[in-house]
Formats: sequence, C-alpha cells, structure tokens
Amino acid sequence: MIGAVDDFGRSLLRISLRHPVTAVESDMDAWVDTGFTGDLVVPRAMLSALSFPLGQSVRGTLADGSEIELDSFICLLHWFGQWQNIEVLANDGKYPLLGVGLMLGHSLCVDYCARTLTLT
Repeated sequence: MIGAVDDFGRSLLRISLRHPVTAVESDMDAWVDTGFTGDLVVPRAMLSALSFPLGQSVRGTLADGSEIELDSFICLLHWFGQWQNIEVLANDGKYPLLGVGLMLGHSLCVDYCARTLTLT
C-alpha cells in the first residue's frame, strides 16, 4: 500500500470502507498513528453520514491515561486486497486514525524527504 506525507508532516494512507448491508463504499485518507494501539478511529460525523450499523461500546485509554467509552460501528475495510469485517471506533475528532492494530505483521516505511509512505 502506498501513501503520502502531507505538507504538515502527517503520514496518510487512503483507505476504503464498505457498508456491510448496502455495500456502499467510501474512500478516505487516514492518518497513520503509531501511538494508537487499536485498528481504526473515524470521526462520529463521518460514520453517521455513512450510516454504518452501531456496534458495542468499547473502553479506551487515552494518551494521558484517562479512560473513556467509545461507540463502535460495523463495516468492511479493504485491506491488502481483501474486504475484512472490522469494528471502527467513533470519536469527536476531525480525521480518521489508522492504528497499530491493523499494521501488525506489516512493515511501515515513512520517507519524509520523498514524502512517501509504504506499508507492506
């Protein structure tokens, strides 16, 4: 998978999500967040607009150690050529965050000089 580094130094990877019932697909740029140990967080407003089915609430620990409850939504993620069922966490942020949980078993290379990202 090939991504890019934007003008602000953020590592971005284009991902595709699919509604599990209607099969409507949506593409978005996700920030690669190596400090996030989960799979994927998407802003609540985006998830609501896509009408993904609501999953279970999940407890999460923030970087400052505080714990919060997060809603999850059910969808499919196109990941290395295959559609996978995943639970996406919702937050009140502005940008999707791709976490370490999805990158385990893969190699991440971010080249800030060339402004490229490669995930193999």
